[in-house]
Amino acid sequence: MPDIRHAPEAPTRARTLAAGERIDAHRHDDHQLVYAGSGVLAVTTDAGTWFAPGTRALWVPAGCVHAHRAHGHLDLHLVGVPAATDPLGLRAPGVLPVSPLLRELILARTSDPDDDTPEGRRLGIVLLDRIRAAGAVSPRQPVPLPAPADPRLAAVCDLLYADPADPRTLAALGRAAGAGERTLSRLFRRETGMTFPQWRTRLRLYHALRLLADDVPVTTVAHRCGWSSASAFIDVYRRAYGTTPGSDRRG
Repeated sequence: MPDIRHAPEAPTRARTLAAGERIDAHRHDDHQLVYAGSGVLAVTTDAGTWFAPGTRALWVPAGCVHAHRAHGHLDLHLVGVPAATDPLGLRAPGVLPVSPLLRELILARTSDPDDDTPEGRRLGIVLLDRIRAAGAVSPRQPVPLPAPADPRLAAVCDLLYADPADPRTLAALGRAAGAGERTLSRLFRRETGMTFPQWRTRLRLYHALRLLADDVPVTTVAHRCGWSSASAFIDVYRRAYGTTPGSDRRG
């Protein structure tokens, strides 16, 4: 990421971003919890790109270079945590499940970040406790969508980035990209930590999140992303995020 900005203190605040708006690559000396109150947030690091709906928040460790992009109208909530206060102990970004209680704590903290009253300090303590509890449940799920380095694998991935609904098998995609199925299968496991079907499902889910943020109907999203029916899409979505696509349309 070129032109990396260094902002020593990670802010605690709420702000809105228009669809497509970006926050360029930067890093903090503090940790930061990043949450989308509405819309879908894309966070990119050297490890790949995460897409977080309202049931997930992203933990960015101190010193990690990251950039943001809004999909749909984004209510962005940022919670800075001093580097010495580390409730998770993660050296790489992690995705946390956001319970209704944790969501309300994040919204309350970012609505009045300068509250230094006893009540405000207690709220901060409870928020850190809930972050710690969320990390114990699922500190790294779901993983990001890794960017492949091998040019043969990148060529296949580019075909699917352009059309996530592309139904071709890995062998057929390999012929179009000039690479063998066995080679590509090995590269997927080595470079992404996933099989080809797992990676393609992850790509389709992330593309679905972007479409849902733009208020595209669920049935249309399912077909644009390669599912045979809305029910099949809803089932995969529920297993990945714990909610249905319709329930993630937050205002």
